This record gives sequence, structure tokens and C-alpha cells, in this order.
Amino acid sequence: MAKARVYIDGQSGTTGLQIFDRISERDDLELLRIDDDKRHDLDERRRFLNACDIAFLCLPDDGAREAVSLVDNPDVCIIDASTAHRTADGWTYGFPELSAEQRAAIAASKRVANPGCHATGFVSITAPLVQAGIVDANYPLTCFSLTGYSGGGKNMIASYEAEDRPRLLGAPGIYGLGLNHKHLPEMQKVCGLAHPPVFLPIVDDYYKGMATTIQLHNELLGEKITALDVHKCLASHYANEQLVSVVPFGEAGPTLYANELAGTDRLKIVVCGNDEQTTVTALFDNLGKGASGAAVQNMNIVLGIDETTGLY
Repeated sequence: MAKARVYIDGQSGTTGLQIFDRISERDDLELLRIDDDKRHDLDERRRFLNACDIAFLCLPDDGAREAVSLVDNPDVCIIDASTAHRTADGWTYGFPELSAEQRAAIAASKRVANPGCHATGFVSITAPLVQAGIVDANYPLTCFSLTGYSGGGKNMIASYEAEDRPRLLGAPGIYGLGLNHKHLPEMQKVCGLAHPPVFLPIVDDYYKGMATTIQLHNELLGEKITALDVHKCLASHYANEQLVSVVPFGEAGPTLYANELAGTDRLKIVVCGNDEQTTVTALFDNLGKGASGAAVQNMNIVLGIDETTGLY
């Protein structure tokens, strides 16, 4: 059987390098590598993009749109890690754990939009609750999400790791204060919400890892819904998943750490609360299940192989 040919457009960025780390030693893939001095050559990029079976786009939004316009080979499957196509018509949202139908749609798609990191956490804990009718589409959702500084890319990494960095970088930084974060459109659309959540992301002084949390007033959910009911819903939804799991109710421990799953491609959900209030937290690696690990998982699904191949 011929090896699948894979090309990473944007191979020198954080996401591209992380994808390379996960696939470079695989013997079932042929990795196409553009010369460093040709990375911005339009004709050379076009040639590579049309010569592969799978093209990962690890580019800014405008660059991703340009890359798509260069592809005229109908057999090329594009997996876009940018924000550009996550809510676009003709693109399949790359979170296979949404449903069996979503996983099948990814397997059949030539245009897969990889989820955003914060959106991955939010979608994982919210979409199943909306699907089950526990959270109404009009529920006034709020969300906060902690991330390591690697999520900000090369410039942010350099800022945090500089010897003369500002003192303030040693403390958590709340950003997105305009409440218009770029992940909000996918968070709303994929979860089927009537309104986007009130969402605040927080970056802190550690390299990678993420904790995304929603907080619920049970009396607004429906008659007699408790934290245990929320847990049962999520545990049932993810019962047969390989990369997403739900911690048994009451066994999470007194403290959650956002970097607990750093270095893995898994996502773990923790439900806490009581009869009156509930919190749901997704723990994962912003560079793993929140970015590069998810991209490789989607590629595996498209190729029809075990979706955990090459993942941690």
C-alpha cells in the first residue's frame, strides 16, 4: 500500500513543528518538505500543496485562505489549523467526538477545519449538554479558560522566556476583554447556542496546558437537574472515546491544575458541584488535543486508520 503523502504549509511555526514531531517517524507516511528558502515562493508552495494527499495549514488566516486557493487537485485533503474556515460552508469541523455522524463526516471530507484551543475545551463540555437538552440553546453561558503561553505562538513564547521580561508576566493575564475572542463564532455555532458565551481567556506563566470551565446554575437548567446529572450525561457521551474521558464524580481531588495533561493528546473532563450549582472543566494540552494532536487525529480518521496513531 502506497504511503500517504503529507505536506505541512507553515512547517516552522509552533503548530507545524508539533505536527512534525508527531508524524516524522511514522513509516506509513511520506513527509514532503519544502526548502526553507522556498517557504514563501507561491509556485513552489502550489506544487507541494497539489502533490500531497494531506495538507496541514499552519498559517495565519489570510495565509490559509491563500493556500486553499492554490489547491486545484480534488484529491487533496486540507486540514486547516487556522481560524479561517471553522464556521465556513463546505468545511467539516474537526472535533470527531461530537457524534458518530461528525466522525463519519470528517472521514469523508476534503476540507477539515481544526478547532481552536479554547473552543476545543468549550465544545467538549457544552455541546453534549445542549444535544441532550440539559443546557438550553438560550442559557446565559459564561466560560473562562486558562492556557499556557505557548498558545500565543512564537512572539508570546519569546516574551515569556526572555531574561528581561516584564514583571507582570509572572502573574495570570486576563485578555480578550472586548468579549470578541476569535474562537467565539465556532463556540456558538458548533454548540448550537442562540448567543455566544461570555468568555474570558487567561494566559499564565507556564508553557502548555489548558483548563476550560463553564459554570451553571442548576435551577436554570431544568427541573431537578443536578451536578450528578450533568456528569452522567457527559460520561455517557464519551463512554467509548479513546482520547476524551470523564473523571468519576467526586474523584477529581481538591485542586485542578491546567497543565495536568501537558505533553499528551488527551482531554479529561471534570464535573464538580451539588444540587444547586455545577462546574464543568476540560483539561488538555493547548498544543495537543487543542491544536496539533487534534490535527493528526483528524488526518488519521481521513486515512481510515486508528485515530490515536502517533499520538501521546
